[in-house]
Amino acid sequence: MKKLRTIEMERLSVDEFKQADKISLIVVLDDVRSMHNVGSVFRTGDAFRIEGIYLCGITSTPPMAEIHKTALGAEDSVNWKYFEKATEAVEALKSEGYEVYSVEQAHGSTKLQSFVPSINKKYAVILGNEVKGVHQEVIDTSDGCLEIPQFGTKHSMNVSVTAGIIIWHFAKTLLNL
Repeated sequence: MKKLRTIEMERLSVDEFKQADKISLIVVLDDVRSMHNVGSVFRTGDAFRIEGIYLCGITSTPPMAEIHKTALGAEDSVNWKYFEKATEAVEALKSEGYEVYSVEQAHGSTKLQSFVPSINKKYAVILGNEVKGVHQEVIDTSDGCLEIPQFGTKHSMNVSVTAGIIIWHFAKTLLNL
């Protein structure tokens, strides 16, 4: 095997990306502190052609050097919007017909492996602050909670890692991978 060179990968230009079909998934970042996490979510969102990212509360917005450091330009390809409060983002998403799920450990949450996205629906997933998680008032307005099972001593994962797992779960079903 020989590693592919960048020019052999036939990646989309930013303009082609903007015109390409997207998976019906919006990732909402609720008070995410780390600009590196924000950039990583942009980069993963670009990799799987998600519809967009909603940045809420204290979550930084592009252009920022710290976001660009991990996004590597994906902040230019992936559409994004800013909301002062995540509850406002949820309200807007629901008015546009999205099913909204908080990614959180909660009573009655659905284990991710049991959740099968429908190709005929639009989805949004909310990822929370690195320490406090998704705000309870945001969970209260969500259609449910998705939980990634964990088996170690820690009770959480990094936001960008969680985003990668969640986005992949939706992409493998919605893109029929």
